[in-house]
Amino acid sequence: MKTGNPQSLVKWEEMGRRGREFVATAPTADEISEFHAGPVLDPVRVYIGRQSEDTAKNRADLALRELIRVGGFDRSVLVVCVPPGTGWMDPGAHDTLDFMLGGDVATVAVQYSYLTSVLSLASHPDYGVDQARELFDAVYDHWTELPKDNRPKLYVFGLSQGAYNSQATLPLLDMLGDPIQGALWAGSPFFSSYWSRVRDDRNEGSPAWRPTYGNGSLIRVMDQYGGLKGDFSPWGPIRAVFLNYGSDPIVNFTFDSSIRPPAWLNQPRAPDVSDKLSWFPMVTMLQLALDSMFALDVPRFGHYYIAPDYIDGWAAVIAPEGWSDDRARVLKEIFDRRGPPF
Repeated sequence: MKTGNPQSLVKWEEMGRRGREFVATAPTADEISEFHAGPVLDPVRVYIGRQSEDTAKNRADLALRELIRVGGFDRSVLVVCVPPGTGWMDPGAHDTLDFMLGGDVATVAVQYSYLTSVLSLASHPDYGVDQARELFDAVYDHWTELPKDNRPKLYVFGLSQGAYNSQATLPLLDMLGDPIQGALWAGSPFFSSYWSRVRDDRNEGSPAWRPTYGNGSLIRVMDQYGGLKGDFSPWGPIRAVFLNYGSDPIVNFTFDSSIRPPAWLNQPRAPDVSDKLSWFPMVTMLQLALDSMFALDVPRFGHYYIAPDYIDGWAAVIAPEGWSDDRARVLKEIFDRRGPPF
């Protein structure tokens, strides 16, 4: 039942290093049972490398067929993931969800590039968007054909460029008749469609680095210090959470910071942004651009997102049965012991 095995529709050698790593290092049922007291399953993971097929549509169709083969639609939760440019799948995002749900989850992803996000956007910006659209459409179309009382809850996830591609292709208005259940987007680049709208049209008085938007029933923004609790209306049928660190230059970069102070420098600032940081024309924009090159150096700062914050994000989006602050604390302790993702 593993993608890439001899019975799989996907060849192991065509999955690429990132795909093989994602499938081979998935938490086992024995590992998950350390946290989850009830029945535990091995999580389902489907990953299609660029070599598997020659077009985005063919890769998406292959992903759907493999997902059906391994029983992905029989799980309680199904996540359509868009990875960053290299195709890397962050264990902090995916392993945490597997533990949280006792392995009763299927995750599907398709690689669209071998390059880093910056190089991928510079060399072939349409590849990621096209692949994200084809994958979501293939999975969503099949999901809508299933009985509503006998299908998984459907979510989307994206990290960095994956968050941008996911937001650029999620057909929110077209699926209102049969909506997915939610989305978790981490480290959304400053030009991401939904993130830029939330930031620019935020509620008056809320900070640019952790804005509130509307009544909070659809979208909430969190960082490593909180943001999910407040004067919000109850969640609606779709829950979307942005996980962004205030010190992430990829999230906060703006071209107009060359001519005016960016809003995220206003007081009060994000706790992880120094009060000693001052704005200078042109210099601040170039500073942010340079910082983007070193944004993965310090865990829980910049663009380096870690498991404890993914845990809080997933808990808000999925609302697992019986979830509590104590359960969150225990799971975070487990992932502290498991070490960093890279």
